[in-house]
Amino acid sequence: LPAAPATEAPRGMRAGTVTPTACLQSTHPPWDPTKDLRAIASNFCYLENSGWYWGAVTAAQAHAALQEASEGAFLVRDSSHPLYMLTLSVRTARGPTSIRIQYSSARFLLDSSSPARPSLSSFPNVPSLVQHYMGPKSKAEEGELAKEAPSKSSQESVQSASVVMKLKRAVYKPHSLPSLQHLTRLVIHRHSECPEQLPLPKPLLRYLQDYPFKV
Repeated sequence: LPAAPATEAPRGMRAGTVTPTACLQSTHPPWDPTKDLRAIASNFCYLENSGWYWGAVTAAQAHAALQEASEGAFLVRDSSHPLYMLTLSVRTARGPTSIRIQYSSARFLLDSSSPARPSLSSFPNVPSLVQHYMGPKSKAEEGELAKEAPSKSSQESVQSASVVMKLKRAVYKPHSLPSLQHLTRLVIHRHSECPEQLPLPKPLLRYLQDYPFKV
């Protein structure tokens, strides 16, 4: 019988080699956008209920609102930097300043210049982050100043690239003060470790769960 005609190897491959039947699969799991969408949506829902989310205000406006406040007063606003969603503005001992809030893999953390930056805690939402830094056991962090056109008074008072941050009191947005129901909810969370176990009607328990924070 005549020999079968030899087949030419594909260009770039030596004769006799076997063509792989499938590409090697990546060890990294595919990115799931729904996880980020849920995290961002729930975070902004919490912020809208907080009363201390000021939305699209500038750094100068935020610093002016904090200028006469006591040390530790703070608010959260939209960041003017295109790579960040949110910024924490706080009144420090050296005047008002702003620290950007990073978002990565459905977690939020402060943009810090501290040597301990790799060990900084991250949180599923910004109210949890704020609550952590208001806690009695939390340590003051060295936070990198957000370069978002600070006010003149802030430029004069801040001479270095880091500042000790202490969160003590939220500054509510004007004309958007929290309702009496929300303030009562905060009091319950501050004085109860397990509010879901309180002998309350189910609608009230759901209302407590809609904003499970102390600030």
